[in-house]
Amino acid sequence: MTSLPGQLLSTQRFTLGVPDRFTATAGGVLFLRSRAGDDPVNCLWALDADSGEERLLATGMAAYATDSAGELVAYALDGVLRTVGRATRLPAAGPVRDPRPDPTGQRIAYVADGALRVINADGTDDRVLAAPDGPDVTFGVAEHTGYVCPGGIRGFWWAPDGTRLLVARVDSSEVPLWHIANPAEPASAPRTARYAAAGKANADVTLWLTDLDGSRTEAVWDRAAFEYVPGAGWDRHGPYVAVQSRDQHIMRFLGIDPADGATTLLAESHDECWVQPIPGIPARTESGAIVSHADLAGTRHLTVAGEVVTPPGLQVRTVLDVTGDDVLFTASDEAIETHLWSYGPDGLRQLSTETGVHTGVRGHGTLVRVALVPDQIGGRVTVTRDGRSVPIRSLVAKPVLDPHVTRLVLGPRELRGALYLPSWHRPGSGRLPILLDPYGGGGRQQVTVELSWRYLVSQWFAEHGFAVLAVDGAGTPGRGPDWEREVYGDLFGQVVADQVAGVQEAARQHPDLDLERVGIRGWSFGGALAATAVLTRPDVFHAGVAGAGVTDQLLYNAYWRERFLGHPDEFPERYEAASLLRAAPKLARPLLLVHGLADDNVYPVNSLRLSEALLAAGREHELLLLPGVGHQAMGVPVTEGLLTHQLRFLQRHLGDDRNDLG
Repeated sequence: MTSLPGQLLSTQRFTLGVPDRFTATAGGVLFLRSRAGDDPVNCLWALDADSGEERLLATGMAAYATDSAGELVAYALDGVLRTVGRATRLPAAGPVRDPRPDPTGQRIAYVADGALRVINADGTDDRVLAAPDGPDVTFGVAEHTGYVCPGGIRGFWWAPDGTRLLVARVDSSEVPLWHIANPAEPASAPRTARYAAAGKANADVTLWLTDLDGSRTEAVWDRAAFEYVPGAGWDRHGPYVAVQSRDQHIMRFLGIDPADGATTLLAESHDECWVQPIPGIPARTESGAIVSHADLAGTRHLTVAGEVVTPPGLQVRTVLDVTGDDVLFTASDEAIETHLWSYGPDGLRQLSTETGVHTGVRGHGTLVRVALVPDQIGGRVTVTRDGRSVPIRSLVAKPVLDPHVTRLVLGPRELRGALYLPSWHRPGSGRLPILLDPYGGGGRQQVTVELSWRYLVSQWFAEHGFAVLAVDGAGTPGRGPDWEREVYGDLFGQVVADQVAGVQEAARQHPDLDLERVGIRGWSFGGALAATAVLTRPDVFHAGVAGAGVTDQLLYNAYWRERFLGHPDEFPERYEAASLLRAAPKLARPLLLVHGLADDNVYPVNSLRLSEALLAAGREHELLLLPGVGHQAMGVPVTEGLLTHQLRFLQRHLGDDRNDLG
């Protein structure tokens, strides 16, 4: 029988066979999906929205883009530019990245070797529009803060008529150069990358109005005061950009004059902690009303033309689409669920009702609804047009485990929790060691109603003798802006306190949980949280597994880390207080550190320096390094060995030695 760790590898964390990357067209829907739950080759399919019939269009792509009608489809395969339905291979300079047809379907812009190029859709007249003017300069490649657009990270945007583009120029020459070596291959040279760490120089980002003959005009704003560019685009009202100050207290929405690049202030947001970028906004309706958000009295509201249009308690998550004067968005009135909503001339409407985490794609009178639900890994997809609904099939593999989960509300702060118990356990049959399995950071919730691969991993640990508890505390999304900002200035204080309160309240509600045997494991922010918990609260946490965690906050990305702690020159005490290196001499419990040596998000130096500090303090610990592994260590060849190693460590130190590793 295949084990769950084996499935995580063979299914690429249950993403294979799951429909994704939807585009609504005049005739139906385009989407990507492999042909089976263990087939790694992605295929492009077309669904007829009337009959529900699927048609295979192309194989081998990871992403694609279309013109506004959905008729010209472009993609890159092995660095070669290809299209569907016309010339299958275009003679473009390579290696090709991020090809995007213009809205009229006449041309395709793409990036190659840091230059933005364009080629006619029939394969003629391939040419450079913007070439790098320095060794660390790129055109058309998004800088790391360009994540706000729901269509994905972008570095260039077509004008609606397809005659011009707005293009990002990124100069990274002042950003520190970091290196990643592969000790398992001593003959290979280290890999180098520019990494803007906290307190260091960021890339210099400018935007350029670019004509098809290559002539360019710079968009002008106060870049010294607003160096971040978290969003940009070009709608029927013209080009625009969202810019943010380095301290992230101010965000401005600027209209760009297409004639001379001058900018006009359209809207401005302030916050004494940080202005939270929301994917998809700011945006503009057909009538020119600005779609944005306002954080008021604990609620993140949607605003249109400066007016709040959503009620208290409904937390806006993402704006998915603005068509005419109608806004499609997601929001939560209960943190563990997210629903699909619309706001327009007919008022506010909730479009989804089924328990789940919902999202969607809209266009050409068609709505694609994606429902991540408790009973189906990968969720369910439904296409609705003219009152008729048809499903898009999921071919995802069936997990070998069924989660046995109880949703909890814990303590006076009403922490959202999920408790996973062994399928074989019966109440009163014996006490179980507790394993906390949080993420705990601002980027992601660990407790939602959907069935995901992470929850299957929690159940896998439960089947080996643990009561596994996930708790979403301070800083996690879904509870509103005040909850998110509880971590401002102090990354771990309230977060650890919430984990302590969560495990104690869960044990009060479920007497079979043994508070004398409590472990904690986590990855990324969860890894830093696990190490912090063991270092600072050994009275509660008796063993910890810390994977890929930031141990010195000066070693992490400036945009993300300064959001919570400010600039280290201004607030050095915050960085000192959040340093796990400073806390190393306090270690009194077993701690396993894990890190992929190819991790270019949280660099391996973090775990290596904590190990060094622990050794200098005479504190025993374990260090597991993973050659060739990046920041994501699940769904790669080391998955089974890594999970088994963690399990054995926790069993050894929490007093359970069950041997079944199915």
